[in-house]
Amino acid sequence: MQISNYKTQQEKIVCTTVMPTRMTPGMLEDIRESLLRKPRSLSPKYFYDQRGSSLFDQICSTPEYYPTRTENKLLSRHAVDIINKTTPDQILELGSGYSTKTRLLFDACQQTTNECIYVPLDVCEEVLVEVSKRLSEEYDWLVVNPLLGDYHAGLGNLPASHGSHLFVFLGSTIGNFEQEDALDFIKEVHKTMCYGDHLLIGVDRVKDNDVLHDAYNDAQGMTAEFNLNILHVLNRELNADFNIDMFTHSATFNAYKERIEMRLISRANQHVNINDLNESIQFNLGDDILTEVSQKYTYKGIEEMLKQADFTITEHYEDENAYFSLILVSK
Repeated sequence: MQISNYKTQQEKIVCTTVMPTRMTPGMLEDIRESLLRKPRSLSPKYFYDQRGSSLFDQICSTPEYYPTRTENKLLSRHAVDIINKTTPDQILELGSGYSTKTRLLFDACQQTTNECIYVPLDVCEEVLVEVSKRLSEEYDWLVVNPLLGDYHAGLGNLPASHGSHLFVFLGSTIGNFEQEDALDFIKEVHKTMCYGDHLLIGVDRVKDNDVLHDAYNDAQGMTAEFNLNILHVLNRELNADFNIDMFTHSATFNAYKERIEMRLISRANQHVNINDLNESIQFNLGDDILTEVSQKYTYKGIEEMLKQADFTITEHYEDENAYFSLILVSK
C-alpha cells in the first residue's frame, strides 16, 4: 500500500460530494414541516454551520460535559487494541466534525505502524477542508479524503474502496435519533459495510439525573449559545428575523423516554417572520421549539440494538462509572 507516495502528490484538499440515495427534504421544506406546525421542532443538523461546529467543540471542553471526556479516556485506553483488532486500510468517520477524538486512533496507528486512509464525512465543507489540512500536517503519513454529505440522506453512494474498513460513529451521535430510527440507521451502516469490516460506536448511558442536567446546562453557557445559534442559522439562510435575546435555552431529562430534550423557549409573546417561506409564526410566552433529543441507553439496550442490526460484538468497553460505552462490532 503506497500511501506515503500517494500523499506527496496531493496539492490541495478537495471534498468529494456524496449524492443522497433517498429523497430528503430541503431546508425550506424541512422548516415548513417542522417549525410551522405544532409541536414545533428543528433538526439538530442545522446546528452545525461553521460557528455551531466551533461552539460544539468548545462544549466538549467544559467540565460538566462528561461524554467527550469519558469517551476520550476510553479511546486513549483502548485505541491500540482497537487498531490491532481491526487493522484498517481505511477509517471512515460519519459526522466527523473537527475529528478531535479520531486523532487517538491515528496515534494508535502510528504506534502499531498501521498506515491507513482517513475518510471524514460531514455536512460542513469549511470544517472538512480546515480539518483535512490540519491532519495532513500533523500526520505526515496520513492521506485524508474528505466527503461532503449528510448521512441522514443515505450511505449507498459512498465511494467504493478496497481493503478493510473501520467505520467510526463517535460522540453518542446515535442518541440524536429516535430509537426506531437509530435501529434503522445502524442497519443501514451494516448494509453498507463489507464482511470483515468493523464499526466503532460511542453510546451514552443512562445515569444520575443531576449529572445529565449539568452536562447540558453548563455554567459557562456554551450549550445555551450553541442551542441559540440555530436561530442565527435560520436568520441567515431563510431571511428570518428571530430576535435571539427573546429565546432562552432549556435542557431537561425525560425519565420516561430516558433522553435529554433540548428546547428553545419563547421569553415573551412575539411575532417572527420567515421571509423566504412567506410565512410568520406567533410565539406566546413559554412556547417552545424542540431542537435536539439525546437518547441514553442501558448496557443491555445497546447490545440488543446492535444484535438486532446483525452485528457481532467484538468488544464492549466501558468506564469505571458506567457513564459511557465504546463498542466495537463486526459484520
